[in-house]
Order: sequence, then structure tokens, then C-alpha cells
Amino acid sequence: MSLDHRLTAEHEELRRTVEQFAHDVVAPKIGDYYERHEFPYEIVREMGRMGLFGLPFPEEYGGMGGDYLALGIALEELARVDSSVAITLEAGVSLGAMPVYRFGTEEQKREWLPRLCSGENLGAFGLTEPEGGSDAGGTKTTAVRDGDEWVINGSKCFITNSGTDITALVTVTAVTGRTPEGKPLISAIIIPSGTPGFTVAAPYSKVGWNASDTRELSFSDVRVPVANLLGEEGRGYAQFLRILDEGRIAISALATGLAQGCVDESLSYAKTRHAFGRPIGDHQAIQFKLADMEMRAHMARVGWRDAASRLVRGEPFKKEAAVAKLYSSTIAVDNAREATQIHGGYGFMNEYPVARMWRDSKILEIGEGTSEIQRVLIARELGLSG
Repeated sequence: MSLDHRLTAEHEELRRTVEQFAHDVVAPKIGDYYERHEFPYEIVREMGRMGLFGLPFPEEYGGMGGDYLALGIALEELARVDSSVAITLEAGVSLGAMPVYRFGTEEQKREWLPRLCSGENLGAFGLTEPEGGSDAGGTKTTAVRDGDEWVINGSKCFITNSGTDITALVTVTAVTGRTPEGKPLISAIIIPSGTPGFTVAAPYSKVGWNASDTRELSFSDVRVPVANLLGEEGRGYAQFLRILDEGRIAISALATGLAQGCVDESLSYAKTRHAFGRPIGDHQAIQFKLADMEMRAHMARVGWRDAASRLVRGEPFKKEAAVAKLYSSTIAVDNAREATQIHGGYGFMNEYPVARMWRDSKILEIGEGTSEIQRVLIARELGLSG
């Protein structure tokens, strides 16, 4: 089957719109937010008004009626300028709202999706724990049935969008029982923000993504209605594996954007920075670096668009998503390192975007499945076991 990832007229119009927004609105402001470690509410509100948080959802739930390819396009263009803004959108859509859309009841969809699609509120996804993330058996958070309520105890860590002023809910995975063999039955449960016993810690002090919200959560006898169960009881982890498969496409698009942003900034710098009487871009050493950086970004784009197109067509995409995520996150780190090198001492100064990109790139090899986990998934899809 031939690969044709040319954008439709609608997708290209979206790309141009987000590109202009990123350069005209995000670029002039985000550096100050980043250095202050402050969440960019003004920018997020404008993204909501543009409909970005509703891109892949049906209009009947307040969405834009688009698809996952549209989401990836928006994420790539945002991340070319800044990853904090891009990850806020990625987590709000693929981790916050998508579980409700994929697995929620009709009542849950109509209660939550319009607010999440508009950007009026954000949703978060609580999977990772100090001893449980990729390892489902390590999940310690529990939810015990007490009449018409779940009583939840435990904690989650590294949760994006979980403590902003506009966060409305966190969907958490919790052990709700055991199989006859003693294995945990993990379910997903919606916990609205502000529920008694639900504590949100102060923001983490992070290496990168400093204008995004990431926190630790704790639950002490948190009570929510039984109706807040999302999907089938005992199927929560399987449901979220599907969500993570989709999310890897989104992270790959974001990583591709960062990699391309490194090319953009380095190319501009190479044309204006002079050394030995001429622009440094005239030197073959710099030209070869930029050629390799562009090659990497181009191939990463082919990868995530292939995976997204398979998802949109209803075809298997698990392996392609893992390949795209593994490759794009790796080359994002490579391009950020090379961009910093091209900028020399200025690349180590926070006033230059490449310094921000360098700090933001490493987490892409960790979040939503480490590079090691991606290799495990790819090997399994190839029919190997271990």
C-alpha cells in the first residue's frame, strides 16, 4: 500500500491557522510564562475559542467534528514554537476528554464533553503511581464499593493538567477487586475536582515544560457515585492502554513539532550569525547539521501521520504508533542538542527558544510510555515474546 500523507484542504487550512496563532500569539508571550513557571491561562482560553480542544470530537458533544490527524497537525504546529502549550492541549484532549468519549456513558459524555471541548475546563488522566504506571500490578490506589458510592484511597504522580483553576475532573485507575488468581482488577473512575478528600499538591519543579501544570494527587476516603465508573468494571487498564496507543500518536506529533522548531530556529540563526567574515550557514559543518535535522523531522512527520491515518481509517495502528513515538522522541532530543550546538553559547541562554526546546525534549522519551516500553511493544507486534 502506498503512503500518501498529503493534507486535505481542510487540514491544510487548520495547519496554517495554528501556525499563525503559534507565531503571533504564543511565541511573543510564552517565554515569560515559562521563566515564571506560570500556567498560560490567556493562551489556553484562546485555544479553546479556536476549537482546538474539540478537534477530534463530534459536533453533538461540542466538538469540531474532526479527527486524530487534525489534532496531530495542531500539536505539531504549536510545538514548533512551544511544548508547554502543546502538551496542555495534548493531555487535555487525548488523556482528559478522550477516555470519556471512548468509554463513557451517554450521560457522562453530555455532562463533561461540552466543557472539555470548549476549553472552558480541562480533564486529567491519573494512571502513574510511584510503583505503578507501565506496571499495572504495581497500582496501589483502591476503590471500594460502599452502597451507591466508591471510596477511593491512594495517590498518583506526574499528572498533567490536574491542578489548574479550570481543571474539572481527573479520571483515575484504581484496584476494585481481584481475580481468582489474585491479580488486580483495575477500573477507571471519574473524580470531579474539589471532591472532599481529593488533594492536589503544589506544582512540581521541573526541568522543562515549565508553563504546563504537573502535580501529585492524593485520595483519602474520597467518595464519588458508583455512576462515576468509566467503562466496564475491571477493564480500566485495558481501556487506558487503548488511550495510550492513541496518545502516542499525539506525543509523536508534538515531538515532530519540537524537532522542526529546532530546524526553524537554527536555520534563522545560521543565516544571521557571522563567524570568520560570513554567515555560519555558509560553513559545510553547519549545513550538514541542518540537513540531518531536517531529514529527521521529515521522517518523524511521515511516521506519526501514517499512524494517525491508520487510526482514522479504523485499521490496526498499535505498532505504527509505538514506532512513531520511539523515533520522533529520539530525534527530538537529537535535534535539540544539535540546535543548541549551532547556537553556541547563546543556545545555553534561556532567552533563546532552543534552550527551552533542549530542556523540553528529554521528557518525550519518558512520558506516555518510555522508549524502552515502545521497543517492548514493537517486539510484541513483531510476534516476539519475553
